[in-house]
Amino acid sequence: MLQFGAAVSTAPDHQQALDEVIPAAMAALAGTPDLAVCFFSMEHAAAAPGIALSLSERLGTSAIVGCTAEGVIGEGRELEGGPGFALWLAGLPGVDVRPFALEVVAVPDGYGIAGWPDIAPGERATVVLLADPFSFPADRFLERLNEEQSGLPVVGGMASGGSGPGEHRLLSGTDVVERGAVGVALVGAVEVRTVVSQGCRPIGSPYAVTRGEGNVVHELGGQPAIERLRQVVTTLSQRDQDLIRGGLQVGQVIDEHKAEFGRGDFLIRGLVGADEETGAIAVGDRVELGQTLQFHVRDAAAAGEELELLLDPVTGWDPKGVLLFSCNGRGRRFFGEPDHDAQRVAVATRRVPMAGFFAQGELGPVGKRNFVHGYTASMAVFCEPREP
Repeated sequence: MLQFGAAVSTAPDHQQALDEVIPAAMAALAGTPDLAVCFFSMEHAAAAPGIALSLSERLGTSAIVGCTAEGVIGEGRELEGGPGFALWLAGLPGVDVRPFALEVVAVPDGYGIAGWPDIAPGERATVVLLADPFSFPADRFLERLNEEQSGLPVVGGMASGGSGPGEHRLLSGTDVVERGAVGVALVGAVEVRTVVSQGCRPIGSPYAVTRGEGNVVHELGGQPAIERLRQVVTTLSQRDQDLIRGGLQVGQVIDEHKAEFGRGDFLIRGLVGADEETGAIAVGDRVELGQTLQFHVRDAAAAGEELELLLDPVTGWDPKGVLLFSCNGRGRRFFGEPDHDAQRVAVATRRVPMAGFFAQGELGPVGKRNFVHGYTASMAVFCEPREP
């Protein structure tokens, strides 16, 4: 049977924080954990080597991954300011736990990624990945992984809290690195379901790209893309028009085989430019000819509504533990209230052990392909396995 434990601390001293979280998280487990995941604020960054060593010695495991964070999440709380330390432990009988560390290495035609674990085709597996946003090309890495290991879900986040290269800390066992990425592949008898809430609401109608190249869309549904946008704007309420001025989003349909598209069917990217002369718009990602696009708006109400919608079936999954990766653009500054995402996830999962952090980019699958997201809440929900 799967077992999980979690605890958080606001102690300013890392040893005091460890003294608080380790016994509290261990109390829920019958024995030595098979995996430890931790997130700690920048106040503890300098103590990262001591944190890793203490966790290994006191927990009796070398399967440890973690990273620095602008704010940590746990026990239904979001600790957005000041010191914070979150620890999440898992007892995973029958699961092959494969920790790893990735580094970018130079190769004759550019660069490569070294350190990826062996995951055989057909193995039931999920990857939790934590990466440094200044040194690890997460977008390109996931793009390649989607092609080479199609259907392998990756969930996690980009370390946060630092303002430049070399400031973040990533934990892999007792090792501490400042660059690259760390993670763990979980292979075998655990079902990890993912929820990715991108926090947007569609407006207008979906249109196919009828002319475009790269990230530039010249025509939607046979008309200039800007003209389609004008048509959408004229049908909106004043409130939605105000939201557009604050930043319009574009949803790219992931699975074109569906008869209708709704929330969860789109990969959300920003509208990064428009050209009145040519009638073209530029999207924050590549688009394909024939791909369906729909304009979206983002606000706190839409984000909360979508999260509630996507969390609705979670209780029926009988969750046992959860990891939550929420954008550092969400939280109190976006929703105007404390603990927004954490509380709703806690209620939906019946307050099972949870930990997470505010990330500088969230990782999670949409339509069975993995992406780096923004303004998103991405989570891994751990459940007892169903039959393969």
